[in-house]
Amino acid sequence: MRIGFVSTRLAGTDGVSLETRKWATLFERLGHEVCYCAGQLERDGPPGQRVPEMHFNHPEVVWIHNHAFGTVEEAPDLRQRITAMAERLHDNLARFVSVCQVDVLVAENALAIPMNVPLGLALQQFIAETGIPTIAHHHDLWWERERFETHCIGDILEAAFPPRLPNICHVVINTLAQRRLREKLALESALIPNIFDFSHAAPGMNGFARDLRGTLGLTDEQIIILQPTRVIRRKGIERSIELVRRLRQAHNISRLLGKEPVLLITHRAGDEGLEYLHELRRLARSADVPLIYAATRFAPRSNWQGQRKVYSLWDAYVHADFVTYPSRHEGFGNALLEAIYFRLPIMINRYNVYVTDIAPLGLELIEINDEVTDEAVEAVIRSLIDPVHRRRIVEFNYSAALEHFSYEAVMPKLEALLARCAGRNDE
Repeated sequence: MRIGFVSTRLAGTDGVSLETRKWATLFERLGHEVCYCAGQLERDGPPGQRVPEMHFNHPEVVWIHNHAFGTVEEAPDLRQRITAMAERLHDNLARFVSVCQVDVLVAENALAIPMNVPLGLALQQFIAETGIPTIAHHHDLWWERERFETHCIGDILEAAFPPRLPNICHVVINTLAQRRLREKLALESALIPNIFDFSHAAPGMNGFARDLRGTLGLTDEQIIILQPTRVIRRKGIERSIELVRRLRQAHNISRLLGKEPVLLITHRAGDEGLEYLHELRRLARSADVPLIYAATRFAPRSNWQGQRKVYSLWDAYVHADFVTYPSRHEGFGNALLEAIYFRLPIMINRYNVYVTDIAPLGLELIEINDEVTDEAVEAVIRSLIDPVHRRRIVEFNYSAALEHFSYEAVMPKLEALLARCAGRNDE
């Protein structure tokens, strides 16, 4: 079969793009072909159709978003502009399906969270009209985000986020979303968590990335505390700053053999504006915490951009000493799996999905409840200075993740899902 992925953006290191690439790999292992349609695609990626108006940063999409949410008063031309753009996107979807000969459509979060309202509406209408078998892969549902609570497009959200159509198979990444879909919309869904290719060993240091620390102005005598997430408020990065501040206190520096902890952020700001990044920089300066925001230095794959090196995200993990994941809310936890894969110790905030779906597995992580405690700081220091303890916890976490979140664990579920979804069209 030919499987077509559709989303606002399928490029970079955000969770949706990363999980899409993993699903594509599994579909290809099952003998299928894949193609993509989004507002942004990888420059050297597989075949696809780029439609700028699908991106949530497109000016018209931003205008619609800003007039649809945060207010209950409807702008006079809001509906007209939504409809006009949805019609154009509908035509683009039809062209994509025709040119790429798509048998099954996979909507990656575009029918779950209204970052691009017209795209969701266009998908709903296209899927309803054509009857094309569709997998709606929901990473974040709109009612889980405070920013979408106030709005003036209730009927559109009801119709398209997500739609209730017989040719759509819904997939969620955590049990809380599965329960809410059932309670709120009477929709049944398959549960497929975020995954990682745990059966293959993590890459080690390579010649290209050996100079990464030097490029970032760091030495081997500094401890890299890695924050491998986008810079948005729900990531709780101020807690990472607080951890580094505590680690840099004189009595702790001496326990770290004089090595200086620094905070490295690898992912971009901008998806929700830049104000949060500015706040973090001010907070870091006041706390005397070296904060290195190096998003332009990292991409899914290492490469040269002119005379400038751009490293892969994996290179950051190879150089890192410790990972912070202090999110307030996550659909699942891509960066958590990545850190486990690279056998790094982790400090994690106990967000809801972690509590319900991940913590019961018994992973050995340093947990906090919205506050960096003395106990957490002690546990972080131990993971940095006690190699026997460090090896024990990271190996245990790797084994648990291999069992529950590997490609092999999910492959049968994905194969059954695809067969069920494609089969609905033959009923």
